[in-house]
Amino acid sequence: MRIDLHVHSTASDGTLTPTQVIEHAAAQGVDVVGLTDHDSPAGWAEGVEAARDLDVMLVPGMEVSTKLGRAGVHVLAYLPDPAFPPLAAELDRIIAGREGRLGAIVEQLRSVGVDITVDDVRRQAAGSPAIGRPHVADVLVAKGVVSDRAEAFRGWLGYGQPGFVVRYATQTDAMVRLIVGAGGAAVIAHPWGRGSRRVLDVDTLAALRDAGLTGIEVDHQDHSPDDRQRLRLIADDLGLVATGASDFHGAGKVDHELGCNLTSPDQFERLLGLAAVNAASSGLRVAEVVGR
Repeated sequence: MRIDLHVHSTASDGTLTPTQVIEHAAAQGVDVVGLTDHDSPAGWAEGVEAARDLDVMLVPGMEVSTKLGRAGVHVLAYLPDPAFPPLAAELDRIIAGREGRLGAIVEQLRSVGVDITVDDVRRQAAGSPAIGRPHVADVLVAKGVVSDRAEAFRGWLGYGQPGFVVRYATQTDAMVRLIVGAGGAAVIAHPWGRGSRRVLDVDTLAALRDAGLTGIEVDHQDHSPDDRQRLRLIADDLGLVATGASDFHGAGKVDHELGCNLTSPDQFERLLGLAAVNAASSGLRVAEVVGR
């Protein structure tokens, strides 16, 4: 069984619709997909309908923006009840932070001579509730300012660049508790990739486990072979589930093809089992795995 638990669609910053993601998974021989768009369950309904029609299992989830100290840490929330009031309220704050940041990014880019408007970005986002820097990057590509998203982040949107703006994010431990309270399972995405490497040491991961963390994403393109080996040992020592995933964004992210990293079936079963425990404890009507 081929299991990819971290995939994005046009419900956030991917370039394929949820239906197209499921169709692509079926064509690529991926059996299980975790649909984890940023900060929102907006793609779930379409993804569920597609999964019912195709031979693919869908795990509804989302990738939630959090902060630990001054570093950004992304938490994958699998199978929570997104209507759980404390979680829904926090997701609303995060989405509002995205909205508030957009105007500031555009203003800063215009101040250095880039011809871009908020409407340009909204058209590019095509109704996604989670408007982010990748949508701005895609506008810069379309206008010929850069050749791809990677160049846009290096020269314009990354930390220290003209279009970089800090936005609201929840404290990591608080978000883990909210996900558990909503009956879901919390997994740290790419823990040693990007800026989160410097804050996610063993002691911190142990503290997050004590807050309810279920697992860490071990096999990811941001992790070297040595990183993966060390993270797997940490997961074993702390009793955490070790997942693997592509972080697929369609054409929006190179070298992250669907299925390039996978979660082992035994770890997937552990994840589902621990999510079921949290669901039972919450007493909520949580999301369910669909298909097969």
